[in-house]
Amino acid sequence: MDLGRALQSIVSVHSRIPDDAFTATTLGTERAGSGVVIRESGLVLTIGYLITEAEEIWLTDLKGRVTPGHPLAYDQETGFGLVQALGRLNLPAMPLGRSELAHPGEPVILAGGRGQTVQAHIVAKQEFAGYWEYLLDEAIFTAPAHPQWGGAGLIDRDGKLLGIGSLLMQQMTETGEQEDINMVVPIDLLPPILDDMLAHGQTIRPPRPWLGLFLAESDGEVIVSSLLESGPAATAGIRPRDVIASIADQPVENLAECYRKVWQLGPAGTPIPMELVRDGRSMRLVVTSADRSAHLKKPRLQ
Repeated sequence: MDLGRALQSIVSVHSRIPDDAFTATTLGTERAGSGVVIRESGLVLTIGYLITEAEEIWLTDLKGRVTPGHPLAYDQETGFGLVQALGRLNLPAMPLGRSELAHPGEPVILAGGRGQTVQAHIVAKQEFAGYWEYLLDEAIFTAPAHPQWGGAGLIDRDGKLLGIGSLLMQQMTETGEQEDINMVVPIDLLPPILDDMLAHGQTIRPPRPWLGLFLAESDGEVIVSSLLESGPAATAGIRPRDVIASIADQPVENLAECYRKVWQLGPAGTPIPMELVRDGRSMRLVVTSADRSAHLKKPRLQ
């Protein structure tokens, strides 16, 4: 691997978000992570939560040179975000690899800004369900973990991009000890949506129904841990600690099952009939789903 050339494509990403932004409370108003140059025109791929609702973005290369950027696009389903540099980066574009061809056990590099790299290996490729109404059919998990994982580039032995770092998680080792690992969004999800993101700032597929819930999974139950105050679920009367027993009369036992049952009912705006268990009692209500992106501040034109 020509690691030196690959690392030249990695930049630090720093963003500033307005205090009144929809995501300011949950994600903060100052966000920092990394991104990967994927076109020599200065197009940078990162993880979307770093740039959601950003009013300012700054990209810093290995030499410490700072260039302003514009939040070009964010895809809710994959979590990918795109930033366009507003000046010449003069950095090489990292070629895209094939994440479907990567297998557990293979050595990889997880590279963040300022030359922060971790020599790792793929520990698993499997489904991932996030508590914020997010689901990947097959995410990549690597260890040891990168301490600055957000937006870091996962690089294969040929210097090609396999994915973008998203989360820090824990798993149990064979010896019963906890080990930190990273969850990475696989790069194969990008090519089918890249043209839409560049042209429209998002994909043009119908938006998935969004409920405004944060969920947890415990002993075969899906439990509401918290809600967004202005979200559809809170408006409909759902409360923290409610157990979601069924969606449209179909029982749910885990997060992935819950999300798929909601999404298969139709796009944003679809009524979602739900059965809840609250304080041991069953109740039914209907949540009118929404488009999550409609709640977000749009980037200002540069």
